[in-house]
Amino acid sequence: IQQVFRQLFYMINAVALNNLLLRKDVCSWSTGMQLRFNISQLEEWLRGKNLQHSGAAQTLEPLIQAAQLLQLKKKTSEDAEAICSLCTSLSTQQIVKILNLYTPVNEFEERVTVAFIRNIQKQLQERNDPPQLLLDFKHMFPVLFPFNPSAITMDSIHLPASLNLDFLNKV
Repeated sequence: IQQVFRQLFYMINAVALNNLLLRKDVCSWSTGMQLRFNISQLEEWLRGKNLQHSGAAQTLEPLIQAAQLLQLKKKTSEDAEAICSLCTSLSTQQIVKILNLYTPVNEFEERVTVAFIRNIQKQLQERNDPPQLLLDFKHMFPVLFPFNPSAITMDSIHLPASLNLDFLNKV
């Protein structure tokens, strides 16, 4: 069950983040607030179902950071440093794309300046990020089956002669 929910939450993360990276109309402060609220509801649901150790919540980390990126101030070099230290699960390309798509929805917000985006790029140039912008929502985590050893020892097993397993010898 834990593995199923980890996979499901990864798919939620990938589809939501890819939509955020492709749609200018959703890159705003209010969307960041809504995303963060919805993610906290998912995390609360995991805790309620005792699935908090399944790894499902960790798969949402890039989406959490994208939501926080939408909510942070984006003006000074201190803001740029905060963004660089916060957004460790997002690639430089993803951060820059979100900043370029950021659209103010009211008069209190301002567009992100080109100088600010260049500052971010300069600070993150040392990162060794994967080249793709979008997440692969078809990615599948390997299924792990727990090993439960048997209480029966091998020397206590009797093999019937009708099985024709003469090549097996007890040592």
